[in-house]
Amino acid sequence: MSQRLQLRLAYNGERFSGWQIQPDKRTVQGVLSDAIRGVCGESIIPKGSSRTDAGVHAADQVASFITTKKFSPDVWRRAINAHLPNDVVVLRSSEADPSFNPITDAEKKRYRYRIHDGEVRPVLARPFVWQWNSRLSVSAMQNAASCLIGEHDFSSFENPSSPRVSKVRTIHDITIQRHTGGEYEADNEVWIEIEGNGFLYNMVRIIAGTLLMVGSGKRPETWASRVLADKQRTSAGPTAPAHGLLLLQITLKPQLAAALHAPSS
Repeated sequence: MSQRLQLRLAYNGERFSGWQIQPDKRTVQGVLSDAIRGVCGESIIPKGSSRTDAGVHAADQVASFITTKKFSPDVWRRAINAHLPNDVVVLRSSEADPSFNPITDAEKKRYRYRIHDGEVRPVLARPFVWQWNSRLSVSAMQNAASCLIGEHDFSSFENPSSPRVSKVRTIHDITIQRHTGGEYEADNEVWIEIEGNGFLYNMVRIIAGTLLMVGSGKRPETWASRVLADKQRTSAGPTAPAHGLLLLQITLKPQLAAALHAPSS
C-alpha cells in the first residue's frame, strides 16, 4: 500500500544548479531524492511545483512523491531533514491525495526580486540581492509594470532557448516597493513581487531587468508596453542575476491548500 506525501521546502539556491536533477550537478531535487532514499531505501524522484533556476532561492517550494513506507507525515519531515544538507529544509509535510500533482495543482506562484540601490554595499545581504549603483524610481517602475498585468504573450520576457510552444501567461499582480528596516536600517532595497499562474524560462528575471532600466531612468515608463508588444527577447532589458530571486509562495488550488497547510502529525 503506497501513500503520497506533500512537502513544503525552503532552500538557499547559492550552491545549487537549480531544482531539476542534472548529470554531475548539485540540484535541490537531487539532494531531496538522496535524502528520501536515505530514509526509506527507495529510489524516488520527487516532483516540484517550480523548476527554479541555478542560484534562485525558495521560501515555499511544494514537492510531492509516492512511497510504500507508511510513516506519519511528521516522521517523514524529521527523517528527511536529518539527511538533508544545511542549505535546504522541509518546513512542513502532509499526506496528499493520490492524484495530487504539484505542477498542475498549483494555482498561483509568487516571486520576489530584491535590488539593493543604497550607497553602502550590502555585505551581509550580498548573496540575496542585485546591487545597483544608483537610486531607482519605484513609482516609475510601478507605472511601467502596469501594462504587464493580465493575460499576454510574454515572448519578449523569455530566454529564447526555451522549448515551450505557448508563450501566453497571466500575471495577477506586480507590486514594487521600497523596503525599509533591512541591512543598516535604511530604505536601500527595492522589492519587485510578481504573482501569476505560471512563468516562462527566466521570465521574472527579465521583467526585473526591464523594470530596472525604467527605474534607473535609462528607459521611459512607456517602454515596457512596447517591449511586450514586440514579442522579441532582444527588445527587453537584461536578465537580472539569479541570486536576487526568491520563490516566495506557491498557492495551491483551494481544495488542496487546506491539506498542505495542516500541521504535521
